[in-house]
Amino acid sequence: MDDEGDLLQEDTRDEGNETEVNRMSKLRRTRKKVTKQHLFSTEVGEMDISNSKDNTRDGTQLPTTPHISSRMKHIKQEMVKNHLQFVRFEATDLHGVSRSKSIPAHFFQEKVIHGVCMPRGYLELIPNPKDDEVDHIRATCFNSDIVLMPELSTFRVLPWAERTARVICDTFTVTGEPLLTSPRYIAKRQLSQLQDSGFSLLSAFIYDFCIFAVPEIINSKTISFPASTLLNNHDQTFIQELVDGLYHTGANVESFSSSTRPGQMEICFLPEFGISAADNAFTLRTGVKEVARKYNYIASFFIETGFCNSGILSHSLWDIDGKENMFCSSSGIEELTITGKKWLAGLLKHSAALSCLMAPAVSCRKRYSKESKDLKDSVPTTWGYNDNSCAFNIKCHGEKGTRIENKLGSATANPYLVLAATVAAGLDGLQSSDGVLVGPDDSTDLYQSKPSEIPLKLEDALVALEEDQCLRQALGETFIRYFVAMKKYELENEETDAERNKFLEYFI
Repeated sequence: MDDEGDLLQEDTRDEGNETEVNRMSKLRRTRKKVTKQHLFSTEVGEMDISNSKDNTRDGTQLPTTPHISSRMKHIKQEMVKNHLQFVRFEATDLHGVSRSKSIPAHFFQEKVIHGVCMPRGYLELIPNPKDDEVDHIRATCFNSDIVLMPELSTFRVLPWAERTARVICDTFTVTGEPLLTSPRYIAKRQLSQLQDSGFSLLSAFIYDFCIFAVPEIINSKTISFPASTLLNNHDQTFIQELVDGLYHTGANVESFSSSTRPGQMEICFLPEFGISAADNAFTLRTGVKEVARKYNYIASFFIETGFCNSGILSHSLWDIDGKENMFCSSSGIEELTITGKKWLAGLLKHSAALSCLMAPAVSCRKRYSKESKDLKDSVPTTWGYNDNSCAFNIKCHGEKGTRIENKLGSATANPYLVLAATVAAGLDGLQSSDGVLVGPDDSTDLYQSKPSEIPLKLEDALVALEEDQCLRQALGETFIRYFVAMKKYELENEETDAERNKFLEYFI
């Protein structure tokens, strides 16, 4: 089923449910609005350190002083109990890699109040941005500091780092405004938009990664061999320590297994509401690297053939209370509801631009054409029921209920951007009045439209992102300009021979 081309006029045969009709009517009346920016304060009672689950209801909701005091009391107890010496203040850069500053534990309470400063360039990754490419939004300059403000609900003792804890941070400019290029801020803002429309998102990431032995120098070339013993042996101490460590950091692994290649593993997280799904993926990206090095391995999301591993976002849309899956039909028929089909139509409509954020490197895009021998500029965006070969795979079986697997992503993509862009595209589908998709086997009453295509070249995907007005508005003009400028810089400075090692050393 090739894309949103299969549209039909709205059919409410399974949708007699008045609740959903009212919800959709409310959604159409909802005006898109930008979440109000706010200044962080040096007063504890006014800080933006909201709980990750509460936070999805309103991305700018501030906790009360007693709420923060209660959390700080618990954190102090954890520090004493675990004899902590250091706390990492972590934030994601545009690539989804952790950038952090560690502080002595006895300074933690002070830094909770005032934040931790970090050079802005650490997160935005453009060495010398041009004035006509980016907008600094009232910051003094690109080389200024930004401020990391911790979200206390993410405080966890790190099992793989000695006497060290971490806390995930939101980022602010020196003038006190949210950093508009922050992927986590953008994701929280989209989740807030979703809840303003009467919905919540239940999601989980499924990641492939590879385990390599320590690099060896052979004939003057640095080569890493897969740790092939992991293929059939799930009792390896390494993977057990990783999964147990993730659990203690709040990232619940539902399952893990070997994948298709020697040394390649798959980890599936337990679905969670709100920003937690992306936080869990962010934790994995650092945790797997640190645990692997304890065992003299190198963990990479880049495999030896030059392709990237997959990074799937499995998600479903629920009512605002998280009690009803809006993708599941009340009649028991295993197919998407009208709401689900509208959401899927939005994903298909924006698939070209989505692919730029979800396969953000030249090598990542090879997977789109790996089964095609024809030299093409693009491939059709596909969808289907229980079809793992499709870009959007709809699964109706199992105890989780109906969900959509967004398989456009590579494991090197920033999980916060994957989450944010998926929500933005899905919301646009819900707000559209163009009709809905029929089931893959239904060939009647079709409304034909232009099929969606996924560009194979990163340059073409960048153009698609720049021209996608919906995603530009949802993710923000400032972010789009920074992201495009960064990718153009990478393309201009790409060194193909060094790409593999770059991925091994960076995207892990």
